[in-house]
Amino acid sequence: MSGDGMPAAEAGRPGPDSLGHLPLRPLWLCRTCGQPWPCGRAKLDLLASYRDSSLSLFIYLAGLLHEAIDDLHRLDPRSTGDVRDLFDRFLGWPARKAARRSVEADESASEKPEDSQ
Repeated sequence: MSGDGMPAAEAGRPGPDSLGHLPLRPLWLCRTCGQPWPCGRAKLDLLASYRDSSLSLFIYLAGLLHEAIDDLHRLDPRSTGDVRDLFDRFLGWPARKAARRSVEADESASEKPEDSQ
């Protein structure tokens, strides 16, 4: 566990302490740039850390989403009435990235037979 009470990443991957842009809890803002966490740099760092296992990234971020909902609800119960924005903030971006990679892989696979003719 880190000083913020976050579990270290599993399977020898760097935990949040080794990443530069850390969340400031319970506000869930980046300690470095002040943007909502995960900020752009944190997303890049997370993608690099979990490049071999997107499923592990989703599981890790889902746990943090749960913690963020709890923290933010304790701060102001009115502000967490609609968690769609938080869901998108934590899990939407890797899902969109995975979908783009899948489309690109499909396009690449469909181009190969044409190239061999």
